[in-house]
Amino acid sequence: MPNADFPPAQTAGTNAAWEARRQAATPRGVGVLESFYAARAQNAEIWDIEGNRYIDFAGGIGVLNLGHANPRIVAAVQAQAAKFTHTCYQVVPYASYVELAEKIAARAPGNFPKKTLFVTTGVEAVENAVKIARAATGRSGIIAFDAAFHGRTFMGMALTGKVAPYKLNFGPMPGDVYHAPFPNELHGISVEDAMDGIQRLFKCDIDPKRVAAFILEPVQGEGGFYQAPAAFVQALRKLADEHGILLIADEVQAGAARTGKFFASEHYEGVEFDLFTFAKSIGAGLPIAGVTGRANIMDAPAPGGLGGTYAGNPLAVAAALEVLKIIDEDNLIARSNQLGDTLKARLNGLRAKVPAIADVRGPGSMVAVEFIKDGKPAADMAKAVQTYAQEHGLILLTCGAYGNIIRFLYPLTIQDEVFAEALDILDQAILQA
Repeated sequence: MPNADFPPAQTAGTNAAWEARRQAATPRGVGVLESFYAARAQNAEIWDIEGNRYIDFAGGIGVLNLGHANPRIVAAVQAQAAKFTHTCYQVVPYASYVELAEKIAARAPGNFPKKTLFVTTGVEAVENAVKIARAATGRSGIIAFDAAFHGRTFMGMALTGKVAPYKLNFGPMPGDVYHAPFPNELHGISVEDAMDGIQRLFKCDIDPKRVAAFILEPVQGEGGFYQAPAAFVQALRKLADEHGILLIADEVQAGAARTGKFFASEHYEGVEFDLFTFAKSIGAGLPIAGVTGRANIMDAPAPGGLGGTYAGNPLAVAAALEVLKIIDEDNLIARSNQLGDTLKARLNGLRAKVPAIADVRGPGSMVAVEFIKDGKPAADMAKAVQTYAQEHGLILLTCGAYGNIIRFLYPLTIQDEVFAEALDILDQAILQA
């Protein structure tokens, strides 16, 4: 989608030339969706090196809730860079780390004292949550759920409930990790089925007295944007309490206002999680992640057992502190709900014309549309929608075990006119698929 208002990029070469260089220089295991190369981005728009414009509904896979190059984030990072860029918090600490830890803990649901640890990536947060849970309970077993995605390290892969492409040819996986069914009404898995699956694990695979924690995404990310039913989360909390098991909420993709709450766990009134992982949009594009949770549990590991050279980098901390201010001052939680409602209404309005739309779902702006034809997941239709959209200047992501789902991760700061333009392209993409 050429844009005359944006001059051609100064980067030498064409998209095709750089794509050829990428193929020669980088391994095929790093899968890349698009074949164009970014030159500049602002809020919800990206321009490539040839001057073509795209509307970004991928958001760096959920990292850009506040958009590309948010001027307040840029200013905060520049100000911090002029002071210092790194000391290693574990060697010379800095006040901003402590301030951010306080603010994240204050926002996490649960009426109990909390502490917060910062690391660099989402999967690193997940790994540390597992370490903390094991240290706190003296147990090793971890139960995750089918279709979950928790990252690409070995523990992350073990926890992830999908083989291709994440686990292919990488085994064996770490031990004492088990999977139970995730409730999914659309695909015939009830809350009762999911709870029965856990009981089968207790009978056949692991004594509940050896289980340190359950880990679940309140809204599954790569797995298809399926939200855990309240009845399931309540039953899981009750079962966890019965056996002394901790409950970890993986909020890496669902946090930072994406679901119409700051933490997706806030949707479950009366249920207290013990640990929360967070990452992605908390840093607005800078690498920061972390774990927050019950103070006594967070204190279980011995000094030196947690941390990392770049963990809680001061530039990323500065960005995160500004993210919290912007979410509040710009009412982005309300904006998340407003945009999500508009998108869901638009998608539901197509269902009469497109019977393959089997479901439109998601809290806030964590929205997905799922395609099923003749009773089978229609991955070809999702791919056709994605391809048409890309050819007309809209970047979309697919997800789900069968690749038959389109997920939407646009910036919550997107301008109304750009959002409307994107929905028009999306309409046509679905109608022609």
